[in-house]
Amino acid sequence: MKVVLLTDVKGVGKKGELINAADGYARNFLLPRKLAKEANAQAMVELKNAEAAKAFKVQSETEEARRTADMLSGKTVLIGAKAGQGGKLFGSVTAKELSQEIKAQYGVDVDKRKIVLDSDIKSFGTFPFEIRLYGGLSAKLFVTVSEI
Repeated sequence: MKVVLLTDVKGVGKKGELINAADGYARNFLLPRKLAKEANAQAMVELKNAEAAKAFKVQSETEEARRTADMLSGKTVLIGAKAGQGGKLFGSVTAKELSQEIKAQYGVDVDKRKIVLDSDIKSFGTFPFEIRLYGGLSAKLFVTVSEI
């Protein structure tokens, strides 16, 4: 019997997959527990629509990430910080601060978890960093830390 899985079933398949299950297994286990539904015409149309929606979402997010990467690549983010004797910062420049400054300076909202710093920024100067966007796309930027 062909069924469409409504949830992940260990050893059988993932949610949304069309599988061919034994008649007894489908009738006595999968269907009563609402783990699957019979693959009739309506279920097949729903499955096809769900796959199309998923593909559209992936495509639109990839295009958005590509636009963001093109816009931000090579840009420099300016950050002012307080420092003590010898030019050493109080604390360090964090990904959260970088995210806030990117939004303020370029109008692009970047999640702080997507910002990758080579090392902690604890002094004045220019440092490279990377923003990892959707689907393996990334943008390389620079941060210039200066004294307030």
